[in-house]
Amino acid sequence: MKHILNFTLLLFLCSSVSFAQPKQGKRDRIKALKIAFISDELALTPDEAEKFWPIYNAFEDKQFELQHEKMKSYMNRIETDMGKLSENEANQLLAQMEKTEDELYQLRKKFNQNLKLVLSAQKIVKLHKAEEQFRKDLLKQFRSSRPGPKN
Repeated sequence: MKHILNFTLLLFLCSSVSFAQPKQGKRDRIKALKIAFISDELALTPDEAEKFWPIYNAFEDKQFELQHEKMKSYMNRIETDMGKLSENEANQLLAQMEKTEDELYQLRKKFNQNLKLVLSAQKIVKLHKAEEQFRKDLLKQFRSSRPGPKN
């Protein structure tokens, strides 16, 4: 659930960073910053980078699809139908959300297994730390660029 919250905040950030750029442009800019950050943090060799990035990009695409498309549809349904949902419908929606969470977990597990074929365990741990740090830095930057009182 923490990953969904983080991703939801990241999506919100992506959609709020600049109103002048189209959505895809913002997403591409953030992705480029993330690639540079991860590359720097992991200090990948050229051989590692050649094998790592296709695995990472495929994982990111599938994760985005699961989190954005499926979870967005669940959240839209909750917002529009919350007062109208029967207990049975709410249970079905909850089961669908849990299934998506499980799919995300299995995706992450497979991702780690695939990474073990090209990176050391130490670099995989560094990757997870770098991803978390990138999210924190991005949120911090977003918060500092917002007008109004600072928290």
